[in-house]
Amino acid sequence: MMRDGLMKNRLMVALDVNNRDAALNMRDSLGDSVGWLKVGLRLFVAEGPALVSDLNQSHRIFLDLKFHDIPNTVAQAVESAGGLGVNMINVHAGGGADMLNAAAKSAALFPDMKLIAVTVLTSDAMPKDQARVVALERARMAQDAGLSGVVCSVFEAASIKAACGTDFMTVTPGIRWGGQGVQDQKRVADPATAIAGGSDYLVVGRPILQAESPRQAALEALALMASA
Repeated sequence: MMRDGLMKNRLMVALDVNNRDAALNMRDSLGDSVGWLKVGLRLFVAEGPALVSDLNQSHRIFLDLKFHDIPNTVAQAVESAGGLGVNMINVHAGGGADMLNAAAKSAALFPDMKLIAVTVLTSDAMPKDQARVVALERARMAQDAGLSGVVCSVFEAASIKAACGTDFMTVTPGIRWGGQGVQDQKRVADPATAIAGGSDYLVVGRPILQAESPRQAALEALALMASA
């Protein structure tokens, strides 16, 4: 049980819902079973910064907007995100080294906020071997720019840890277990495999959101994580 408690700070529930009421209801359903909530494009565009501030009162927030634009625009967006008081944000490493460097300079204004970079989307149909090469290349580029870690699939986490060190964070979506459908994900794994494979944080959306009891589904994920 103690290990499950530690794991809750490594589980991020993706609030892929369409409005404020649904987000707050899911937060209340989960309660203290998880330490992190992830706010993505759909919810942020619908409800904006005010909801993020409300959610941040009870949970750590990963603002998942995948900034990808010219360096100056991304730097300004990172600064605006930092002003919301969130705990983690991301950019897309496909924007290149100059963009990553500009983002890192803005993120440095907020010492308590982690900046990470998306390597290859887990929905990308890229072959696993190719994805591993691209993800590793982008992870090294992100580390050189001063970012704290990356978003990658479970299948790239171990090689990124080996190349970039254990302190370089790996955040992995594409988590499924117990025969759940993969939907639009291409590279998926169960929670125990993810933790054993080097994932620091697991992002789980539909397997928890669509469960009859989201809290129970979260606790199930935590137990699997703790078993690794």
